[in-house]
Amino acid sequence: MKKLTKLFLINFFLLISITHSFAEQKLVVVDMKFILNQSKAGKEAQDFLKKSFTNNQKKFTDLEANLKKEESDLLSQKTVLTKQEYQKKADELRKKVIDYQSQRRSSLDKISTQRSKSREILLKKINPIIKTYINENNISLVIDKKYLLAGNNESDITKIVIEKLNKELPSIDLK
Repeated sequence: MKKLTKLFLINFFLLISITHSFAEQKLVVVDMKFILNQSKAGKEAQDFLKKSFTNNQKKFTDLEANLKKEESDLLSQKTVLTKQEYQKKADELRKKVIDYQSQRRSSLDKISTQRSKSREILLKKINPIIKTYINENNISLVIDKKYLLAGNNESDITKIVIEKLNKELPSIDLK
């Protein structure tokens, strides 16, 4: 019975000391996705990328339509053309299709590279802002909002980070 009482007292005091140490910790939450999407530079980068994507889609849709038209014209001429002429035109069409596919792939790769570059630039600017805020306000831990189940809205510093980011990085040059 004495051992059980000692064990209970040790656990009780240990629990109290741990709870007390966590009570002094200051935790804040930041919504990184919101910052990346709603800051001036982030919005501008997204708009630029969306615009270039839609322009490329329109251009490639037109090219694809032209290639399909050429293919149907070639198929309709199959009986009229000699075998060599038909083969020559079919080879030219294949080359055009391969060129179209490589242009489309390189265009999508370029947009993807620009997207990752803009994200990297934003994150490089956000990290020092958060570190400065941590040092100035004696914060122990910053948690991304997507990993949080519930919490107090007063501990959310997202808007503060966006304001500081908008001052430090008003735009990103992606061209």
